Amino acid sequence: MAQKRIGFFARYLSLWVALCIALGVAVGVLFPGVPETLGRFEYARVSIPVAILIWLMIYPMMLKVDFRSIVNAGKRPKGLVVTLVVNWLIKPFTMYFFAWLFLKVVFKTFIPDGLSTEYLAGAVLLGAAPCTAMVFVWSYLSDGDPGYTVVQVAVNDLVILVAFAPIVAFLLGVSDVRVPMDTLLLSVALFVVIPLGAGFLTRNILVKRHGLAWFEGVFCKKFDGITEAGLLLTLVILFAFQGETILSNPLTIVLIAVPLVIQTYFIFFLGYGWSKLWKVPYSVAAPSGMIGASNFFELSVAVAVSLFGLSSGAALATVVGVLTEVPVMLSLVKIARATRNRFPQENAPEVAEAVAGPSPAI
Repeated sequence: MAQKRIGFFARYLSLWVALCIALGVAVGVLFPGVPETLGRFEYARVSIPVAILIWLMIYPMMLKVDFRSIVNAGKRPKGLVVTLVVNWLIKPFTMYFFAWLFLKVVFKTFIPDGLSTEYLAGAVLLGAAPCTAMVFVWSYLSDGDPGYTVVQVAVNDLVILVAFAPIVAFLLGVSDVRVPMDTLLLSVALFVVIPLGAGFLTRNILVKRHGLAWFEGVFCKKFDGITEAGLLLTLVILFAFQGETILSNPLTIVLIAVPLVIQTYFIFFLGYGWSKLWKVPYSVAAPSGMIGASNFFELSVAVAVSLFGLSSGAALATVVGVLTEVPVMLSLVKIARATRNRFPQENAPEVAEAVAGPSPAI
C-alpha cells in the first residue's frame, strides 16, 4: 500500500508553532508596547484581534462539514457510539484527572498554586473540545473512511453547541475557578455558533448554485493558507503576552505538556481498543480513536483568552496543546497502521458513497 503523506504545513506544524513562540516571546520582551496596545482592543473580555484570527481559522473548517451526512450514521452506529461516549462522557474527566494529578500533585514544588490552577483550566478547555479539523488529516493518513469521519465530525460539532459550556463550567467549578457564564456562553456563540452557522449557510447556498465539485474544488481552495496564517498569528500574539512568564520559568511548557501527552495516548487507546473489542472495522476504528485523542485547539485557545485573558496560564496551556499535538498524533497514525490487520477489514461503501469527505492537503 502506498504511503500517504501529510501536507507540508501540517507535517511541520510543531516547528512553526515553536518559531511563533520564539517570535511572540521576543516581541513581548523587546517591544512591550505591542501587547499593551493589543490588550486595549477587547469587548466583554473578548480580544477583538484574537477573535478575528480565530474566525479566520474556524470558518474554513466549518465549510467542509456536510451535516446531511448525519442521516447515514445509523447504518454503522458502533463507531459513532464509541466517538460520542469517549469524547463527551470520558475524555473531559480524564483530562481533568491527569492535569490535576501532575500540575497540582506531582509538579507541586515547581508550579505556584495559582498558576497550576490556570494551567489546569486550560487543560480542561482542551479536554472538552474534541477535534473537528485536523482529524480529517489523521483519518486520511491512517486510511480511515472519509465519509464516516465527516459523520463523526458533524455530530461532534452539534454536541459542542450544547455540551461544551456545561462541562467546562462544571469542571472549572470543581477546581474552584470562577467561571463567568455570560463570557463562556458568549465565547461559544462567537467561536462555535456563528462560524458553524456561517459555514452551513455558505455551503448549502453555493452547492445549490454551483454544485459540490465547484464548491470543494474552487471556493474552498480560496481559503487555503488562511487557517494556517490565522493560527500562527494568534500564537505570536498569545506568546507576546506570555514572554516574561516563559523566560522566568522555561520548564513551564514541558511541565504542562506531560499530562496533555499522557491524556492523548490514553484516550486514543481507549477508543481504539474499544473499537477492537466491539469488532468495528479498521476504517472506522482509526478515526474513532483519532478524533478523541486530538483537540479542537482553536476553540480552546479562543475561550481561554475570553475567560482568563491573553496573558493567563490557561491560554498558555491551550497553546502547549497545539505544540504537542502533531508529533504525538503522527505517532498514533503509525501505531494504527501497524495494527490494522487486527481489525475487521470490510468496508461499508453505502456510507462512504453517501457522503463525500473533505480531502486534506497532501
